[in-house]
Amino acid sequence: KGPGVKYAAGCPAPRQNPRGEPRHENNSSHCSVLLDRMPSEILLKIFSYLDAVSLLCTGCVNRRLYHLANDNFIWIRIYSTAFPAKRSNWKVNPVEETAVSMSVLSVEDKEAGYWKKEYITKQITSVKAALAQVLKPVNPYTGLPVKTTEALRKSGLGWAIILREKNGKEYIMEHVDLSINDTSVTVVWYGKNWPCLASLSTLDLFGVTPVFMDWYKTPTKNRPRWHSLITKYNLSHLTESAMIGCDRLVRIFCLNPGLLVGLWKKEEELAFVMANLHFHHLVERSTLGSATIPYEPPPHSPFLDDNPEYGLHGYQLHVDLHGGGVFFLCGTFHNLFTKKGNIENGYVKLIVINLKNNREHLPLIGKVGLSWRTNIVDGCIK
Repeated sequence: KGPGVKYAAGCPAPRQNPRGEPRHENNSSHCSVLLDRMPSEILLKIFSYLDAVSLLCTGCVNRRLYHLANDNFIWIRIYSTAFPAKRSNWKVNPVEETAVSMSVLSVEDKEAGYWKKEYITKQITSVKAALAQVLKPVNPYTGLPVKTTEALRKSGLGWAIILREKNGKEYIMEHVDLSINDTSVTVVWYGKNWPCLASLSTLDLFGVTPVFMDWYKTPTKNRPRWHSLITKYNLSHLTESAMIGCDRLVRIFCLNPGLLVGLWKKEEELAFVMANLHFHHLVERSTLGSATIPYEPPPHSPFLDDNPEYGLHGYQLHVDLHGGGVFFLCGTFHNLFTKKGNIENGYVKLIVINLKNNREHLPLIGKVGLSWRTNIVDGCIK
């Protein structure tokens, strides 16, 4: 060994080849086996020096390390350090001191992993609270949070789809690409290994949030995350849905709300999936639901109209027209109104641009169409 080169205790030094260069022959596997042979007491001592992230990763190695990494004494220390009890200037009375001592003594009475679950639950709650603070400022003109983009960046929020076959088998796909628009996010999934369309029954759209907010800086598929169901879609009769366009390679079908599915013309199999998610309650829908139940936003109570006899007035419409990251039109129309006869079944008809009035017409930028791409080809549907 040359000066300054050290090897971990218990791991054999690399063998020398005829030229004198070291040969690393399955050193990682040797170290793993030797680590697994260590007494539990020593491993627990080592684990006590790890942080929460490292401990969670260690528990994914094998069953024995998983059970050891659930040790309540280790996790209650991590929990107490991360979420210390609020202190006051008043002296703690003996009854409270006794209660604290009893809670520590009762650690052994809890099932293995209890304090790990408590820590993760508390960590998720703290992330949700931090996001709620970011989303507090609201734009008075749009009614949308001012810092939605910042909340998405800070949380590391992403989106995934679960394709479910009729026999119950599931395929989970992380988003491949996304673009943040003026008032929405466009998320795209594509790849080579799509399941057969004929075997699929449903598609579930989820928000996926890291348990630790700073993990978005070094993304990895194995990081601890929680899922929030946004919407379920039925794929059983996809080709019977409304086809909104096609080109020489793909056909595009629309599933409400806001999902576009591209099928290869030749094979009639999945080419890509594209979701357009509006900023309205986007972070809440992507984080506050569970893996099986979507988040329910608070009920909307419309303002009472000042002059019901003459219809509704004072409305505002914001239009953000884009396709595949290309913007064609972005504008806001103010002081819109409608007559009483145009209100029916909870819907209102607002005329924004008069077809016969050329002065109200707006130019569109570029070649209007839906741009799409896969890992092989791309295109644009007019």
